[in-house]
Amino acid sequence: MKEEIFDSLYGKIEIKESVILELINAPSLIRLKEIDQAGYSSPFFKKKCHSRFDHSVGVMILLRKFGASLEEQIAGLIHDVSHSVFSHCIDYVLDEGSEKNHSWQDSVFEVFVKNSEIPKILKKYHLNLDFILNDKNFPLKEKELPDLCADRIDYSLRTAYHYNEIDSKTLNYFLENLKTKDKFWVFKNFKSAKEYGELFFKLNKKYYAGFLSAVMFKTTGDCLRYALKKGYLSKNDLFKTDKEVLKKIKENLKKDSILKLLFERMEGKIKVENNSKNYNTSCFCKSRIVDPLFEEKGILKRLSQVDKNWQKVLIEEMKPKQYFLKFEK
Repeated sequence: MKEEIFDSLYGKIEIKESVILELINAPSLIRLKEIDQAGYSSPFFKKKCHSRFDHSVGVMILLRKFGASLEEQIAGLIHDVSHSVFSHCIDYVLDEGSEKNHSWQDSVFEVFVKNSEIPKILKKYHLNLDFILNDKNFPLKEKELPDLCADRIDYSLRTAYHYNEIDSKTLNYFLENLKTKDKFWVFKNFKSAKEYGELFFKLNKKYYAGFLSAVMFKTTGDCLRYALKKGYLSKNDLFKTDKEVLKKIKENLKKDSILKLLFERMEGKIKVENNSKNYNTSCFCKSRIVDPLFEEKGILKRLSQVDKNWQKVLIEEMKPKQYFLKFEK
């Protein structure tokens, strides 16, 4: 049994492992095809972001290309299955959410997986679920900021490529200059490490923790929270798809003027500015930055060790960003 899949970053990949194929086609993974990676991106970035499914498969492929074990590939493939509708917008909906850390999905991950079809699939192939759920076993797949990991590398390159911040030539340049050493992701030289670091910095400013993202997170979160409060949505709906939730919200717009206003904000139809002196509401965005390792004459060094200005960037960009939103109405 084998199947050829196509990925927008990595091209055609042949998959022979039945467990991988079964997981890719499992309901928990298929649902991610209808979950926007960025949140609710199209009103604010004029183009819908790639899906959580694309990213999940991408992490698996990246790990595969660099020789990770089958278990680590599986861990990469399933790492986002507990994402709710509109991805990290959930951190602006539920009390358990965290605007500064975007950690709600991680807090429910283990329980979500254990209540899904995934354990049964892994058991069928004699794979240990608890081992796969433990990130400490998979240093290539997951590391804390500002280190690189497969998750971080894939979503950054995928965002950059999807939004035309890099072309295919630059994408391949970064991939060709990457390697793994001692369970770390390492660039082959200072130049490629610096260029990747600068790209990630740009993505953080423009997409991950920028003003438009703050508006997207907050307005989508406000709309979902209100819809839950009024009973237009249930908590179970949060684990359906973006389209299903949007449909339920739209069905109630005519009878609820507050919901209509919140939805218009969510749709980016109402002007908004960042004004700390006169604002309706404030919010935080998780800020991300990396400090890539690179190899020089056989020695591993961090970008910040060589580029002292990068130390300042790290200090500033690791802080959550706060915005003060003033809406026209």
